[in-house]
Amino acid sequence: MHSAIETPAISNSALWTGRVLSGLVIAFLIFDAVIKLVPLQVVIDTTAALGFPPELARTLGVLTLACTVLYAWPRTAVLGAILLTGYLGGAIAIHVRIGNPLFTHTLFGVYLGLMLWGGLYLRNGRLRALIPFVR
Repeated sequence: MHSAIETPAISNSALWTGRVLSGLVIAFLIFDAVIKLVPLQVVIDTTAALGFPPELARTLGVLTLACTVLYAWPRTAVLGAILLTGYLGGAIAIHVRIGNPLFTHTLFGVYLGLMLWGGLYLRNGRLRALIPFVR
């Protein structure tokens, strides 16, 4: 038997705040993917400094772009958010492993993840119904 989840109404301000947050995340991740696909010298140097072969940059760029497209498309946004959360978790682990500064490098993935999920939560009524913070 299929039970429907009642989808709460989304205010115009919440919808637009969610779109802006999501748009900022999407813009940043597309930029990040593109510079890895080129790849720019700074990307090659940074990838090596993180302890990975420079050839990995293009693979990471493709993964970032694919997950970001899934997140940007409304029908697959939750799947994209889940995949990007895993990706960001890996980035956080790498920064912890090499001892990068906490607030600027290590927690950047947390900040991006909060914006990613916050934007999706504000613009997606089904997600709000599934995880109701306020009744």
